[in-house]
Amino acid sequence: MKIPKGLQPLLDDGVIDEVLRALKSGKEASVYVVRSGAAIRCAKVYKDMGQRSFQQRSQYQEGRKVRGSRQARAMGKSTRFGRKEQESAWKNAEVNALYQLDAAGVRVPKPYGYFNDVLVMELVADATGQAAPRLGEVELPPEVAREYHAFLMQQIVRMLCSGLIHGDLSEYNVLIAADGPVIIDLPQAVNAAGNNNASAMLERDVNNITASLGRFAPELLATRFAQEMWALFGQGELKPDSKLTGVFALDETAADVASVMGAIDDAREEAVQRELGRLAALAEE
Repeated sequence: MKIPKGLQPLLDDGVIDEVLRALKSGKEASVYVVRSGAAIRCAKVYKDMGQRSFQQRSQYQEGRKVRGSRQARAMGKSTRFGRKEQESAWKNAEVNALYQLDAAGVRVPKPYGYFNDVLVMELVADATGQAAPRLGEVELPPEVAREYHAFLMQQIVRMLCSGLIHGDLSEYNVLIAADGPVIIDLPQAVNAAGNNNASAMLERDVNNITASLGRFAPELLATRFAQEMWALFGQGELKPDSKLTGVFALDETAADVASVMGAIDDAREEAVQRELGRLAALAEE
């Protein structure tokens, strides 16, 4: 096949030895099957997005670290340099997330390096050695759907314990490998502690997976894992091996508005009296 422009430098430098075929192409990247020595891997070539999609991405980037104050100012003003930095930060986010999650024991493609906007990583394969299908492309018996759901809930917990939320998890970015589900596509990974939308994104991720697997095991649709995870996370009690139940009861106790308003009025009155006392003391002087 014709060598993609983005992969030629990796061939020249000996990072990969052969480009075997195209695997998939999307809005933000194209993925190729490559050979590196005796290993068959995949190479994700990121596309230059320019100004497109940055506003849409901003909700995901909240809370992410920026290299320095100059970069932060430029990104805030959306200068040419700032847009370049935004682009670089977006591409690097997936690389950083893969290394972080792999180290945390989350089942993601194993990364092998990032070279000139190209991420080289594990080729996720099925039992026949072919590229693994997406979760949304397979039919599952109820017992397997329940098994996959339990596994993916645990993977989301591990992600959350490492400080990240996928942010766009669905049946389209979970592959079914020979050894079970693998989570992919992480450029929008969210900082769990630093993003105001983190709770809503976690709930969306969990609900997407539950809805997909709930087609085969409908009882999964009644579970509330996202709320249970977030409550434990907020209390500092969520652990990578936490055993969740999927049961969560909302606190429906009515707020005592009268008591709250009374306390506010009392505090306001005390402040007024203190100020009057201060003024009186000044007058006596």
